[in-house]
Amino acid sequence: MTITEIRSLFPYLETGAIYFNHAAVSPLSTPVVAAMQEHLAMRSTGAIDDYNKILKTFATARAKTAELINADSDRIAFAENTSTGLNILAQGLQWKHGDEIILNSIEFPSNVYPFLNLKSQGVNIQFVEAHDGIVSAEDIIAAITPRTKLISISFVQFLTGYRADMQMLGEYCRAHNIIFCVDAIQGLGALQLDVKKCCIDYVSCGAQKWLMSEPGLAFIYLTPELQERLKPAFVGWLSVNNAWDLLNFDLSLKKDATALQTGTTNNIAIAAFVAALGVMGQIPAAEREQIVLDNSEYFIGKLQDAGYKPILAGVERKYLSGIVSFPHENAQQIFEKLTKANITCSLRDGIIRFSPHFYNLRDEIDKAILSLKN
Repeated sequence: MTITEIRSLFPYLETGAIYFNHAAVSPLSTPVVAAMQEHLAMRSTGAIDDYNKILKTFATARAKTAELINADSDRIAFAENTSTGLNILAQGLQWKHGDEIILNSIEFPSNVYPFLNLKSQGVNIQFVEAHDGIVSAEDIIAAITPRTKLISISFVQFLTGYRADMQMLGEYCRAHNIIFCVDAIQGLGALQLDVKKCCIDYVSCGAQKWLMSEPGLAFIYLTPELQERLKPAFVGWLSVNNAWDLLNFDLSLKKDATALQTGTTNNIAIAAFVAALGVMGQIPAAEREQIVLDNSEYFIGKLQDAGYKPILAGVERKYLSGIVSFPHENAQQIFEKLTKANITCSLRDGIIRFSPHFYNLRDEIDKAILSLKN
């Protein structure tokens, strides 16, 4: 499909609205809505308990997710949200008093609280301070000590849009036996992420932002080696090998990632997710990334021309993402004016945040800039 054809799948565009808020939640396309309606029809008037169809959709979702990050499908499982996925890791590891976790000062709370919650077990949490909205791979590596057991970082920082060098971090962690965890929700779908190339041990990623699906679903990825080290804090009937041998209470956990799923999944959201990945798959991942980064560079330049100060102005392209933001003393008034002009963005801590996706047009960016100039 062309970009024009893909844009025709988003009903909100018919109103003339401009949506630059994919870092919060994406609008749903018509194929996603249709997939959800089909699921509801099955559950209400069709084969209400069609478990085989649900299993098929589940398998498709795992396969498409694995393809997205260059993983094997048996390494994919699903959870309720990004926070749940990160808690599975935090609570599944065996910690020793004095173990250290490295985070940073501009992380979204989902990637902070699951690890802060380990302080009662004697785990030390080290925060690397941001400088001008940036926490680089070099900054993280410089903070590592012999006690560092895990590093968790967002693929893209939610407020500034900065993308640290995942490969540099992953290679360093792998060489020093440090678990490398990535919260991918603010990048995946817009940008490419290769878990093997980047030596990533664990990923947690919600589906509602750049992956353009419904809230209430996230996927997790983990390596077989890391899974061997986990002792899940929660298990359920679908965690075990012989789940359908219902009265044989044998707690033999599965060897694949679904051992971390305790029971019934959010099946309507999984159906929506398959449809959303199908829409995005109409444009190759490398092309989507190029469009997103081209738009961000264009947006940054136009903001500068208009007298604003984007946080990542002058930053190399490889560190950019789909998020373009700027601070302003009148951020609240600016946000309200943009909203009245039917331009949807976010206001976070005195910062205006734009987050256009691959199907957004430069003409829409120009209209936002014109509104700012006015």
